[in-house]
Amino acid sequence: MADYYDVLGISKDATKADIKKAYKKLAKKHHPDLNKDAGNADKIKEINEAYATLSDDAKRQQYDQFGSAGPGQGFGGFGQQDFSGFNFDDIFSRFFGEGFRGGRGRSKGDDLHYQLDISLEEAATGVTKTITLPRLETCKHCKGSGGETDSDIETCGSCRGQGQVRQEQRTPFGVFATTGLCPTCRGKGKSIKNRCHECGGSGRTEKTRKIDVKIPAGIYTGAQLRMVGQGEAGEQGTPAGDLFVEVHVKNHKTFERKKNDIYLEIPITYSQAALGDTVEVPTLFGSAKLKIPSGTESHTLLRMKNEGLPDLHTGSKGSQIVRVIVKVPSKLNKKQKDLLKQLEKEEKKFKLF
Repeated sequence: MADYYDVLGISKDATKADIKKAYKKLAKKHHPDLNKDAGNADKIKEINEAYATLSDDAKRQQYDQFGSAGPGQGFGGFGQQDFSGFNFDDIFSRFFGEGFRGGRGRSKGDDLHYQLDISLEEAATGVTKTITLPRLETCKHCKGSGGETDSDIETCGSCRGQGQVRQEQRTPFGVFATTGLCPTCRGKGKSIKNRCHECGGSGRTEKTRKIDVKIPAGIYTGAQLRMVGQGEAGEQGTPAGDLFVEVHVKNHKTFERKKNDIYLEIPITYSQAALGDTVEVPTLFGSAKLKIPSGTESHTLLRMKNEGLPDLHTGSKGSQIVRVIVKVPSKLNKKQKDLLKQLEKEEKKFKLF
């Protein structure tokens, strides 16, 4: 039999808090729902035996003095306790919360998820989109009660209308009293004598609805919009779930988005780069004028403030960053060639490097 202190990985002077902390860590690691390794059942049994002993002051004192068997095998036999009928779900829910039990007793309808594509322009200005969504809705005939008539809804006999039942269970840690959802009415407190002919007692029927989704300006790919109560209706009148709309902003043929800034390339002529100019460039909101300073080199980045996307939270706008590309003409007529030759003669008067 392994030493109980070694089993929990603690020292012999560990406090009760240390013992409980070590147990919780190991119990979660070796819980049957999370760890399917061979021999795990024996391991979790050993962990629980160690905790049952060391967490009890009297048993710990006896263990420290005589070991697992106790003096002359007379110490309650805690080294031989039977854990075969032990309900791990109950004790784990006490340590780690109700969610560890697999979400029993649903109290509302399912959440729904929808993926929505929008353009970059729509992301910049905001837009309202109408989507078509199949979902379960509250039955109109029974108004969600699940009964054929109002008189078919009765108080649940198992929980007497409380929706919960109390159970006591003897465990190695003592007697635990737990309160959970009534298995008969699933927490509703009501039972159905005659079920609704439209929904079969679930209180829900399937419908297809058109829903308006308001997309805020500045939205980005992967952002989720939560629409409370627009998911599926719950059973027998319980609240509806929520609708989560995940937005995908499509790539643009002209613009490239980086956070709230927009990047764009435009061609300019050699004379525009050398002399400077003011040109019309496209933006997400129409067209705007861009001033090109004289002496601008190719691939220079010019910033246009407030022509980017608004920040989703603050509303402040990003910029449009324009990369200018000086284009060299591939074909020249005689006049153009003569002008460039004259320019070439002038350029030879300057030292470029």
